[in-house]
Amino acid sequence: MADEFSLQVAAEVTHLTTIRGFVEKSALTLGGDPAAISHVITAVTEAVTNIIRHGYRSRSGIIEIDVNRDRNTLLVHLRDQAPPFDPTTVPPPDLTVPLEKRPVGGMGVHLMRQLVDKMIYRLTPQGSNELILVKEDFAA
Repeated sequence: MADEFSLQVAAEVTHLTTIRGFVEKSALTLGGDPAAISHVITAVTEAVTNIIRHGYRSRSGIIEIDVNRDRNTLLVHLRDQAPPFDPTTVPPPDLTVPLEKRPVGGMGVHLMRQLVDKMIYRLTPQGSNELILVKEDFAA
């Protein structure tokens, strides 16, 4: 069994199905619980969509994804070369505001926080954004 799985794709919405399948297959191979994997796939989908739409602003670019396991914890590393942005600094939305008065959007990072146990952001030495999604108690 491989310890780490890697994928590099163009930053295009058309690759979301490929990315979702890659994360699912990798996580299953690493012995993950299907419910935990489902949460991770949704968080990855949201993160990648944000990278494409807000990071690259639908311009060309690359997204690198690594999936690995450290004991009972799944780690998904997402790297891109879009302008630096730390999603962990996004404030939580005000959920007390009625839906009809809320701005459109703005719930993606909140959703990601609900689905994974940690989000870690860093700027790599090469200047890339790296977001690590951490799912603990991952094993089936």
